Amino acid sequence: MSTRHDITNIRLAKDGKKKIEWAERSMPVLRLIRERFAKQKPLKGINMACCLHVTTETANLMRALKAGGANLTLCASNPLSTQDDTAAALVKEYGISVFARNGEDNKTYYRHIHQALDIKPRITMDDGADLVSTLHTERKALAKHVMAGTEETTTGVIRLRAMEKDDALLFAVIAVNDSKTKHFFDNRYGTGQSTLDGVLRCTNMLIAGSTVVIAGYGWCGRGLAIRAKGMGANVIITEVDHVKALEAAMDGFLVMPMSKAAPIGDLFLTVTGDINVVRLEHVRRMKDGAIVANSGHFNAEIDLPKITKAASRRRIVRPHVEEFTIGKKKIYILAEGRLINLAGAEGHPAMVMDMSFANQALASEFVVNNHRKLQKRVYSLPEKVDRDIAALKLKSMGISIDRLTPEQKKYLASWEMGT
Repeated sequence: MSTRHDITNIRLAKDGKKKIEWAERSMPVLRLIRERFAKQKPLKGINMACCLHVTTETANLMRALKAGGANLTLCASNPLSTQDDTAAALVKEYGISVFARNGEDNKTYYRHIHQALDIKPRITMDDGADLVSTLHTERKALAKHVMAGTEETTTGVIRLRAMEKDDALLFAVIAVNDSKTKHFFDNRYGTGQSTLDGVLRCTNMLIAGSTVVIAGYGWCGRGLAIRAKGMGANVIITEVDHVKALEAAMDGFLVMPMSKAAPIGDLFLTVTGDINVVRLEHVRRMKDGAIVANSGHFNAEIDLPKITKAASRRRIVRPHVEEFTIGKKKIYILAEGRLINLAGAEGHPAMVMDMSFANQALASEFVVNNHRKLQKRVYSLPEKVDRDIAALKLKSMGISIDRLTPEQKKYLASWEMGT
């Protein structure tokens, strides 16, 4: 029986497999989990629908889940992030159903989500909650089959917590993004590096001496600001949260509203997870030649509809670089406002995704073992999972750490010993 799929070109499988194997070299924690899963089969017979970025790192997560006995379908969580050779290799070399094509239109994107849901999943795995949202609105009858879901990213967790608050959530979801070994590392080091990688591949601009405006100072914004500063940029932070704005100022960055930053910036990067962060009013104030990109999951952070309507001319000048003429100025928007780190580059390095996807794999096992106890709400993984993943990662890096002595443990646990 052939593997169900809708991909661009199955003949790309050979190249895709090489890249998957290359990524696997830097994913030792997930490899150890895959080896254990292959022996214990904790996901045996479990149907899983996964809506994730179809990259080499994700491919290694799929391999681990399949080794654990899961029946998988994978669709894309972003139309521009799919690596067509990876998709082909998953189908041909690993026998995993994939519904994803790089550059697919919106209609195809949602058709693929429906095709992933056709498996009648017992577990959903999401990056941005599009799969769960579609299930809740258009495939509601499937909810009775679902034990629980997992969610990869900040934006998705925000959407799911809103659903929980409105009593709209039909099953439990594990917020993998809440795990320290996910958001501390993936968001800060992964997004920080891969965003600038995407910008540089698309534009070949010089970061040193440039003024880089970063919207949002969450973990992604922190990582991005540190990397940009390290490359010699003058960094400006825009924020709506007083505490985060104060933190950015004390970390040595200029903080101001976007309206004031607009005339100053050379490069604008959004990492907020919210809509219309860069609006037409800001674009009108930008200098000629300003570059705008998004790394905050959805393509709604830049108000492209209004910017497009105001432009007298638009044209593609380089791959993933579109020029908008507004008045006498030319503004450049990268990757249609979608994730620049995945559209323009290859996403996060495998070494950091090793921890993120270790969390996803263990979250799936947690669901199988605990779903009967879970209510219709958003949960975090137990802290022990974080510690175990961190310990495995340190071991793979050849790093050892101190241990508390019995005396130190007693001191920390006692109120009688005093100072």
